[in-house]
Amino acid sequence: MSTALENTALIATAGAAWYSVAVTIAAVTAVAARTTERRRDAREVLKVLVRRNR
Repeated sequence: MSTALENTALIATAGAAWYSVAVTIAAVTAVAARTTERRRDAREVLKVLVRRNR
């Protein structure tokens, strides 16, 4: 049982790390992209990734 919990925690941590990388890349692109269209697209991706439920 302990091994299963460790593996689950490892997978959850890896998923959180990849999510953080994706959000960071989208945020940097939203700020630093050369064209307006790419910045706009990156902001739309950020809206999807960081969606808030109200």
